[in-house]
Amino acid sequence: MPPVAHVDLPRFMGDWYVIAHIPSWPERDAYDAVESYALRDDGRIQTTFRYRDGSFDEPIKTMTPIGTVRPDTGNAVWGMQFIWPIQAEYVIAYLDDDYRTTIVGRSKRDYVWIMARSPRLDDAEYAGLVERVAALGYDTGKLRRVPRN
Repeated sequence: MPPVAHVDLPRFMGDWYVIAHIPSWPERDAYDAVESYALRDDGRIQTTFRYRDGSFDEPIKTMTPIGTVRPDTGNAVWGMQFIWPIQAEYVIAYLDDDYRTTIVGRSKRDYVWIMARSPRLDDAEYAGLVERVAALGYDTGKLRRVPRN
């Protein structure tokens, strides 16, 4: 999975709306999914993933993994730790110049996330991001658009 050349970490921090994904098991029925990042004093990244499981009426669930930037990757490859000591690969494979849209994937091409700073994208912009996901080697037939209220 080719990462972007460089990520300005402070600029990448904040809320990212999950627009579409090939989801991991816990998020397979996610609604209103938002991933938030905050730099910690120790240089790691506090991540908060919020979503509703199965419908808009469900209570918000939260997962809080910790990201660790892998050295010599331009801040574009992270180890995301949900359970100690395992760190899942997290590759920022696309990031637009304005830090408005991003694609995060994995070398295994098992999961991918299309995210944006706003909760919705127009059809043309979304289609362009789906094309990028396909170019990364993913089966875009598995993409799920995240329902958003």
